[in-house]
Amino acid sequence: MLIVTGEIEIDPAAAEALRAAALPMMEATAREPGCRFYRFYQDVGRPGVFRVYEEWESQADLDAHMTTPHMAEWRRALGEIGVRRRQVRILSGATVREL
Repeated sequence: MLIVTGEIEIDPAAAEALRAAALPMMEATAREPGCRFYRFYQDVGRPGVFRVYEEWESQADLDAHMTTPHMAEWRRALGEIGVRRRQVRILSGATVREL
């Protein structure tokens, strides 16, 4: 299993535009093969900062996700919105256990 997590920072005035673009992308991604979980969350303590959290069965599933039409649309929308900072990382090989 792979975990993708990180932050995207935009102008806080564009937060509604990001939410509007993220929702259809999240819904389409959740239906993809190998996607276990995919969500964006707005950081309530930092306006304009959104966190992404994803779980994928395999690298092949994640690679396929990156080539989908909804990801192309998402990248286009982010370009229009303007990203101030983006830091997204892939975690692999983790042991999963209940806390």
